[in-house]
Formats: sequence, C-alpha cells, structure tokens
Amino acid sequence: MVGLLAEHADVFWSGFKVTTRLALYSFIIALVIGVIIASFRVSPIPPLQRFAAGYVATFRNSPLLVLFFIFYFGFTKLGIQFNEFLTAVIVLSAYTGAYLGEAVRSGINAIDVGQAEAARAVGLGFVQLLSLIIIPQALRTVVAPISNLFIANAKNTAIAVSISVRELTFVARQVGSSEADYVSAFLGAALLYMVSLLFAGAIFGWIEKRVAIRR
Repeated sequence: MVGLLAEHADVFWSGFKVTTRLALYSFIIALVIGVIIASFRVSPIPPLQRFAAGYVATFRNSPLLVLFFIFYFGFTKLGIQFNEFLTAVIVLSAYTGAYLGEAVRSGINAIDVGQAEAARAVGLGFVQLLSLIIIPQALRTVVAPISNLFIANAKNTAIAVSISVRELTFVARQVGSSEADYVSAFLGAALLYMVSLLFAGAIFGWIEKRVAIRR
C-alpha cells in the first residue's frame, strides 16, 4: 500500500485536493442553510415553519445517492445542467444543511428563554434577536454536533464518484484498475480520509474548548 501511494502520490494528492475543496465548500454553504432553516423553524411565521419542516423531512429521508442522480441526470431533462463538481457541492450542501438545521435548532432551544424576553423588552425585533443574541450562542452550544456533521459530510463526498467527480475515491478506483490492486488503492484512500478527518476533529475539539459557554 505504501509503495503504491508513493508511486502515485501526485494522483492521490490531486484527488485529495478535490475532496478537500468539495468538503469545505459544501459544508460552509450547508452551515448557512442550516442557520436559515433553524431560524425558519423557530420563527413566528407559520409558512416559514412549514417550509423548513418540509425541507428537513425531504432531505433527511432521501438517500444521498438518489439525490445525486436526481440533480445530475433528472435536471438535465428540464434543461438545467451543472458540471459534476458544482452538482456535488449543491447536493451535499442541501443534504447536510437539513441536518445542520436541526443541530442549530437544538442549540437555539438550549438558550434560556429569559434572554429572548429581555431582548424584546429593550425593543429588539425577531431578526435582531436571532442574529445578535440567539444564533451566536446556539452555534457555541452545538460545536460537537457540527463537528460530527462536518466529518459525515466529508465522508459523503465519496458518493460524488457516482457522477464522475475526480475526488479521492475516483482516483483510488483509477489507480486500483491500472495497477490491478484495488485493495491497496482503497486502503491508501481510506488512510488519507482517516488522517485528514482526525486532524479536522482535533481542530473542532480545540474550537469547542475555546468557545464553550461557561455555565
């Protein structure tokens, strides 16, 4: 395995960079979606609540592979077509955003209701209350779940091989085919996933300690 990794280091590195970009881009967008969905879930406007609940139910109960095929092949029938990388970013963002929405909502529910009442007493509106007081504290409360979802999202990037995104799993399959050694190729890819995600987990652990709310 080590020899195969060394021999094809440039190819594996290229796939690893695509995987990293895919994981980071999709997660950043997913976090924005998650905050918006969580805000809709706790808003006083029923249509927004129903939209957010429907969004979460749709994506949490749909297989990710099916979503990739719907977005990549189904939308083509409607005259809407994205390249493989952009499709993967869109699908992963939408899918992970549903889970992040629920994580952020749990953080919002953990905030003392007295803070909201105090904010209203001084004249803050709902948007100001969320953006200035509730969401910042909620995010600090749910760093651990966010970390878990980042790792899950990064592993889910491997499904992008189904639409031929040249990420790490795609590269491992290519190398395994050319060398007639799929076991070593995929073990090498798994090692890269594991090392990078252990590093990401350590960073999130450090962040959690830095931003933890003292109670």
